[in-house]
Amino acid sequence: MDVDDIQDLFRAVGPVSIRRMFGGKGIYADGMIIAIDLFDGIMLKGDKDAGRLYEEAGSSQWTYTHNKSGKPVAMPYWPIPGGAYDDPDEAAHWVRIAYDAARRLA
Repeated sequence: MDVDDIQDLFRAVGPVSIRRMFGGKGIYADGMIIAIDLFDGIMLKGDKDAGRLYEEAGSSQWTYTHNKSGKPVAMPYWPIPGGAYDDPDEAAHWVRIAYDAARRLA
């Protein structure tokens, strides 16, 4: 996503800053990372409570396989539910959940 599209998607939490990170972009609000733009999609920050909501909406936690151990590693990010890209109200709902999770984890 380009910067303008990211700003638009996250407007429910106010202005966000965007920084390059590991092949993607970190999306920050109030100094907290609340999402990443990676693998051609937005992944929202989550914790136990937010993760349950994301999963109920059909999203699954981002995991990767550790190079040395071969074990899966769960990251605190879930892909944004698909309908949020086209519906500003739905986007605002999920973005606020990610923001609240980031605050709880800070």
